[in-house]
Amino acid sequence: MKTKIDIKKFLDNPKFSKIAIIVGLVAIALIFLSSYIDASSFTQKTDIDEYCVALEESLLSVVTQIEGVGEAKIFLTMDNSGENVYLNNSDTKTKSITPVVRGVVIVCDGGDDPLVVSRVMSAVTKSLDISSNKVCVTKLSN
Repeated sequence: MKTKIDIKKFLDNPKFSKIAIIVGLVAIALIFLSSYIDASSFTQKTDIDEYCVALEESLLSVVTQIEGVGEAKIFLTMDNSGENVYLNNSDTKTKSITPVVRGVVIVCDGGDDPLVVSRVMSAVTKSLDISSNKVCVTKLSN
């Protein structure tokens, strides 16, 4: 009996009522705000950045192996940031679409030699499956 009296006294306390109302309002506000914040976009952006960096590093390792290239730097631009497409008639719910390379700039020591430029251009266009008008190969300034 004494426990019921203590609980009733605690619940009737006006300070407890105010705290309970504030906690309830904060919980409702957080639930409301969570519908506007897409947490997957934060991780997706990181994954896309990692994809772009990995692609640049792979391309750089290939390009620097070409005879006459020497030191090289690569800059990629991507067409979209990648997305998840919801599928209607499929066993899987979503399909991830990776970003598409929009353009590549390669600056290298051998960028003034037409033979080196041709070799680099061929390697890049074939490895990324893009057209040659999306690739620029130029001389690295010292």
